[in-house]
Amino acid sequence: MTSTQFFQVPPLDDSVESPLAASATTTLSLRLDRYLSEQLPDISRSRLQKLIEQGKVEINGKVCTSKKAMVQFGDRIFLTIPDVQPVDLQPEAIGLDILYEDDSLIVVNKPAGLVVHPAPGHPSGTLVNALLAHCQNLAGIGGFERPGIVHRLDKDTTGAIAIAKTDQAHQSLQAQIQTKTAQREYLGVVYGAPKNDQGIVNQPIGRHPLDRKKMAVVPVPKGGRSAVTHWQVRERLGNYTLIHFQLETGRTHQIRVHSAYMGHPIVGDPVYSSGRSLGVKLTGQALHAWRLRLQHPVSGEWLEFIAPLPPVLTTLLSVLRLRCS
Repeated sequence: MTSTQFFQVPPLDDSVESPLAASATTTLSLRLDRYLSEQLPDISRSRLQKLIEQGKVEINGKVCTSKKAMVQFGDRIFLTIPDVQPVDLQPEAIGLDILYEDDSLIVVNKPAGLVVHPAPGHPSGTLVNALLAHCQNLAGIGGFERPGIVHRLDKDTTGAIAIAKTDQAHQSLQAQIQTKTAQREYLGVVYGAPKNDQGIVNQPIGRHPLDRKKMAVVPVPKGGRSAVTHWQVRERLGNYTLIHFQLETGRTHQIRVHSAYMGHPIVGDPVYSSGRSLGVKLTGQALHAWRLRLQHPVSGEWLEFIAPLPPVLTTLLSVLRLRCS
């Protein structure tokens, strides 16, 4: 059911006892959206701003649609929070390899072949459909009953992916991705042997000018967006190399595009490499989201998750090592 929250801002006469009034004279010097965000930490400020814009807030009996309105001492504030709306996605009983789960977030070791989010061509059978079936009590993201996808993995890229269960967790994880607080590390097998043992690829990525289904290194003036990938050789395997990648940004196909730009595309990549056979039946590109490090959105505790290599990648490495022995 729709709920109504009531907040009584302490009057100025109570300033001695009220921490809200400790540093102000006639106003709190606090915007409405920030005040409500402090009172309701489980709801993201972006959602509260939308509720304000939708006329869901009354101050002293009058509707206020300005998120920048300043809260006054003695204000009586009513906030109407609509029911969480169901989304037009069906829960599907798809097995999940769960690395971690609590009331705020879930971390999954995604297999190859599993699309993260429904899209044209993949309306069902996705990670989101699986999460809707697994998470029975989703609080809702942005007012909708859905898991919060913070970062994505390509269909055939395996490994650790974090998903928010609440508005608060979604906002926190998004901020960590944007500020580069969260660390995402990958392991990938590439063709060839880089001359150096480590390096940085700092090249903007955008839509391929000729093939709109592909990404490419594209100058910023022509639509490219900043993309930075750190890499380090983990193991040299003849004419193949196991590389440890660390993302500073999160562009679509970033590691795959940057690896191809280096002249060392990811083995088995059907889009950015030649697709040469290795005698191992791969399910896609040999790229795995190996380690994910982030701060818990509620406790602030640092968490680290390591996703075991999938059997097909373990087999590939064994074959390459045997060839080098």
